[in-house]
Amino acid sequence: MPHKHNAHMQDCISQCDDCHDTCQETLYNHCLAEGGKHAEAEHVKLMTDCIQICHTSADFMRRNSKVHMAICAACAEVCEACAESCERIGGDHMKRCAEACRACAKSCREMSQMKKAA
Repeated sequence: MPHKHNAHMQDCISQCDDCHDTCQETLYNHCLAEGGKHAEAEHVKLMTDCIQICHTSADFMRRNSKVHMAICAACAEVCEACAESCERIGGDHMKRCAEACRACAKSCREMSQMKKAA
């Protein structure tokens, strides 16, 4: 079982890294350049939260922190909220960001529900 846990953890770290990079690129190179609804305070804060929690979640898993499952649960919640915000705004860039957020949320939710390896 530990081998499967490690493989899933590596996948989850990869999903977190991808979401972090996608959200960061989208926020700084698309949303802020577009302005309007893309740059509204609540959306920008949510994307910034998503960028930070994905980085934090990946870091906790890389260190095999005993509380990584709790951080992954929080990450899933923030990623879902970010995906919904991106989908409301719409467009190709935002769709790509929402997809990365949903993939990360799914992986983090699964990680947060895994039993501790003995």
